[in-house]
Amino acid sequence: MKNHLSNMVASIKNGQLAKKAYINQTRKKTCESVLNVLWDEGFISGYKILKTNSNTLKIFLKYRNGKPAINSIKILSKPSLRIYYSLKQLWKLDSSKGILLISTNKGLMSINDCKKHKLGGEPFLIIK
Repeated sequence: MKNHLSNMVASIKNGQLAKKAYINQTRKKTCESVLNVLWDEGFISGYKILKTNSNTLKIFLKYRNGKPAINSIKILSKPSLRIYYSLKQLWKLDSSKGILLISTNKGLMSINDCKKHKLGGEPFLIIK
């Protein structure tokens, strides 16, 4: 099984290091839901589905004063080692240092949204 999420994270890291304006990525539902949260939190400028190839996403990277908007992005839960956080464990985490993307039964959410909706789940990414 291919892990498209880790491929997308590596592409975003490499694209921002190379100061690219956009990158292309294979279209998957999990990747799109991660991109929606990244866009809501202001880490990317946006994304769109290519008209010529509907299986490809064009992700527009964001920069602030010439520096990438994403300083670090790390995958927490991997297919080989799953991690789950309960609501009580989420409240103990410091959410001021970065954004934690969590997969819940209501979809992919940031840690602040999970606290509002009182949901726990599997942490995917931490972004600073």
